[in-house]
Amino acid sequence: MQHLWAPWRSTYLKNKEDHRTRCIFCAAAASGKDEETLVVHRARLNFVILNRYPYTSGHLMIAPYLHVSRLQQVDEETVEEMMCLARVSERIIEGAYNPQGLNIGMNLGEAAGAGIEQHIHMHVLPRWMGDANFMTSVGETRVLPEDLTKTFAKLSNAFKHL
Repeated sequence: MQHLWAPWRSTYLKNKEDHRTRCIFCAAAASGKDEETLVVHRARLNFVILNRYPYTSGHLMIAPYLHVSRLQQVDEETVEEMMCLARVSERIIEGAYNPQGLNIGMNLGEAAGAGIEQHIHMHVLPRWMGDANFMTSVGETRVLPEDLTKTFAKLSNAFKHL
């Protein structure tokens, strides 16, 4: 039997309960430490942040500064900016990673799969044929080819050059 060590997974599991008592999106939005909190871009009403526990390298999330649990709780301007950021994120991810496809979407509520249900956020992530292989389905482990610090540098630089 072979073993693959994924030490970041234990951090996620330990911190999962913290997400119910504190909002990582509000904490990141309030912090001025973008590299530490993985905020790659700040717009007027929303910000773009890396997923600390990504499905694939380049996995971004777009969240409003407002702490709301449903899309209908934000105004039209916030939704419009969120979609514009999704479109920009699509272009940046395609340029940085050359994926074969992308997933863009939201999970509203725990039953829909939201890991952090109290603050809406849109996922934008690159996908490749075969990136969800037996490691994910059987071993509950993801293999990520890029360190988050490199992903942060690559994507925050791309947002700066828009």
